[in-house]
Amino acid sequence: MAKYRIAWLPGDGVGNDVMDAARIVLDEINLDAEYIPGDVGWEFWKKEGDPLPERTIKLLQETDCCLFGAITSKPNQEAQKELDPSLQGKGFVYSSPIVRLRQLFNLHTNMRPCKAFEGNPLNYRDDIDLVVFRENTEGLYVGVEFHPVPQSVFDALSIHPKMKKFSDTPLDELAISTRIFTKKGCRSIIKQAFEYAKKHNRKTVTVVEKPNVIRETSGMMIQEARSIAEQYPGIELWETNIDAMCMWLVKNPQEYDVLVSSNMFGDIISDLCAQIVGGLGFAASGNIGDRYGVFEPTHGSAPKYAGQYKVNPTAMLLSTKLMLDWLGETEKATKLQKAIAQVIKEGKVKTYDVGGTNTSLEVAREVARLYKEQ
Repeated sequence: MAKYRIAWLPGDGVGNDVMDAARIVLDEINLDAEYIPGDVGWEFWKKEGDPLPERTIKLLQETDCCLFGAITSKPNQEAQKELDPSLQGKGFVYSSPIVRLRQLFNLHTNMRPCKAFEGNPLNYRDDIDLVVFRENTEGLYVGVEFHPVPQSVFDALSIHPKMKKFSDTPLDELAISTRIFTKKGCRSIIKQAFEYAKKHNRKTVTVVEKPNVIRETSGMMIQEARSIAEQYPGIELWETNIDAMCMWLVKNPQEYDVLVSSNMFGDIISDLCAQIVGGLGFAASGNIGDRYGVFEPTHGSAPKYAGQYKVNPTAMLLSTKLMLDWLGETEKATKLQKAIAQVIKEGKVKTYDVGGTNTSLEVAREVARLYKEQ
């Protein structure tokens, strides 16, 4: 019996391509694992009205962790049009499978390392080495939204004096999204960031919010950060607003170590951080909870490239490295990142986005070869 049972969810589009690349590397690593395929993605939405079927949720409940490829996601109105005609008008509502997974399995921590590997021609600078910690289950992405707004919701909110501005607005012309924070959620993500900084000898943790405008929710995050920072005297806490952070990441990204933020702001800055180290083709992520982890590249499904094995598999391979770390396979993880770094540095085998002509699978085979030679 294998040591690990890993849910294998390629998803849509190039998710299948990059997962095939990951399998090449995992087979070379000889991880003692059973890979169990699961159904997720746009085809299951169209055919079944559910992009994350219950059988897939059950599969994840019976495995140690999950490796995830990529997902197609569209606004609900567009999604409705692509449903099988037999399912249309029956109340099916599209929601992102990866967001649902984060909430169902309480994958509260989203970790996104953004490192500029030597030899990558797309690096904004060569000395960038950031890690973004993004709260993964609260904030604006909880999905508590209203349109049209029910009268009961409007009446409840009307206790706030600033709602007077909307008193004459028809309820079907209002849309409300809620930004929900808890102290527990704030403490959790900030603690994760500081623990990572401590373990990896990082000198600063920067909390990124907007407390001068979003006073209650961002204010809670800042207050919890200040409280937790007192427990880590060797690590300096920096505070900055989300808009200023975007500016400073373009100006002086090399000055930052660990960034921590709420769900939407964390999503924004992690994509910016990804771009300054080469783009989403180099951006890995781990969705981590107390008992389960889902590891995925942060790029989309890029349907126009599906099946061409054209896209850069580095983000997927780095996500595999994060999975190995989470499983406690530290030596294998370290060797894998070293092999990935060597392939990038040598620049002999590379995909189109970095000026090459090689396929996703050829890059994976080169990473596997260099892993074996260590």
